Amino acid sequence: MAYVITDKCLGEVYADCVEVCPVECIHPGQYKNEGFMIIDPEVCIDCGVCLPECPIGAIVGSTDESPEWAKINAELAPAFKNNAKVTPRPANDPPRKPENKLVR
Repeated sequence: MAYVITDKCLGEVYADCVEVCPVECIHPGQYKNEGFMIIDPEVCIDCGVCLPECPIGAIVGSTDESPEWAKINAELAPAFKNNAKVTPRPANDPPRKPENKLVR
């Protein structure tokens, strides 16, 4: 099962996960007029290196943990996979949304 990026990433896009992904399965794009990252489930090898990299805990370890967002990641993957990479935000940069908290 692929890892999944959830709604916590919507409008945040720290992108630390992109830097560590060994198979380049994480892609940026726009969703609901906000920046968002997705994990392409067809490419993800379930290695888990991305999970601890997200400073706001927007990544979950399986599709079972967030089936709704797993579906969104899969649906957006074809459109996002050719987008230019984004520069990661500093990990200590405060979240833009008050409901998100730094987890590290």
